[in-house]
Amino acid sequence: MRKPRVMFQGTGSSVGKSVLTAGMCKVLRNRGFDVAPFKSQNMALNSFITLDGKEMGRAQVVQAEAAGIEPAIEMNPILLKPSSDLGAQVIIMGEVYKNMDAREYHEYKPELKKIVKNAFDILEKKHDCIVLEGAGSPAEINLRENDLVNMGMAEICDCPVLIIGDIDRGGVFASIYGTYMLLEESEKKRVKGFVINKFRGDVSLLTSGIKMLEEKIGIPCLGVVPYFRLHIDDEDSVSLRFSEQKNKDIKIGVVRLPHISNFTDFTPFEMEDDVEIKYIKSICDFDDIDFLIIPGSKNTIEDMQYLKESGMKEQIFKINKKNIPIFGICGGYQILGQKILDYKNNESRVQEIEGLGLINSITTIAERKKRCRQLGKLILTTSDRKWKGSFPGMKYIWE
Repeated sequence: MRKPRVMFQGTGSSVGKSVLTAGMCKVLRNRGFDVAPFKSQNMALNSFITLDGKEMGRAQVVQAEAAGIEPAIEMNPILLKPSSDLGAQVIIMGEVYKNMDAREYHEYKPELKKIVKNAFDILEKKHDCIVLEGAGSPAEINLRENDLVNMGMAEICDCPVLIIGDIDRGGVFASIYGTYMLLEESEKKRVKGFVINKFRGDVSLLTSGIKMLEEKIGIPCLGVVPYFRLHIDDEDSVSLRFSEQKNKDIKIGVVRLPHISNFTDFTPFEMEDDVEIKYIKSICDFDDIDFLIIPGSKNTIEDMQYLKESGMKEQIFKINKKNIPIFGICGGYQILGQKILDYKNNESRVQEIEGLGLINSITTIAERKKRCRQLGKLILTTSDRKWKGSFPGMKYIWE
């Protein structure tokens, strides 16, 4: 007997697929089901390391947490980490395969379909039901051939589909209607309903529009989800956090590198009532910050070039002369050093570049990187006894 499965697809990116998938995992878990999330292909620079040292997208990690299970690489068999406007590093079953441009990757998709199907089958054997997530929109008709993440994936596992529309952006009825009408007839038969997400206001005002849309496309509205802001990991750089400004007492500047990675590192700061995260996009954004962070990067050398060409390098030097603290995380730490070397072109076509020279270090980018989890110790003073937070893998020691 085939096990239950359902798939959330959207009218576009950032309409709420990841969050609603996580929510469905939580609901099913609360009802006693052993449920697991699945997304065949993720494009994200926010990655997570599994217990066995494999790399996967963080959205499925959040969903696994909602399901009450340990993240496994089968939940996200393909991870694409963009390294330029035309290409990405392709990670298959948690291991780096190679860098590919868009055309090369598209031609390789038939082979990837086998890998995706195998990962899904392994996951399904271990759990009662699967909640799948699509990517972007299934109406990208130029990419329909060899699709393995939206309707192509629904076809692979013979899965019913729910379409999510984001009303906060405006035009939700048109986007749902247009998405549905661009599907092939066989694909339309898979769609069992639609959901309107991120609604603010009086839901009764939607009634007439919902009824008209139901009549036009012949599928029901299964719910209207209210707008709410969650402090959970974002899937990729399509994030509201880059435009939000809070005007709080403490202002932390984060340089918005073109290849910024793991920007969810800053989520804990965003949860503080008196802290504002200011994403710095130009030389005009360096005013009034209390300290500066240079974040992680998927292409450290090209991001160092960006700092030079944009004039931000000089602004960082001015910040340093004012004795404003500057922190570097991962690739940001490499940028703070004297030089960055990539003689095997693992990340960039440029093999060597001078860093900011603010710390005495030289980084050589190796062909393989070490992936593992780390244990740390958080040393607390007696004045911190009121603190009740916790972090996985941390041990608390009182002085």
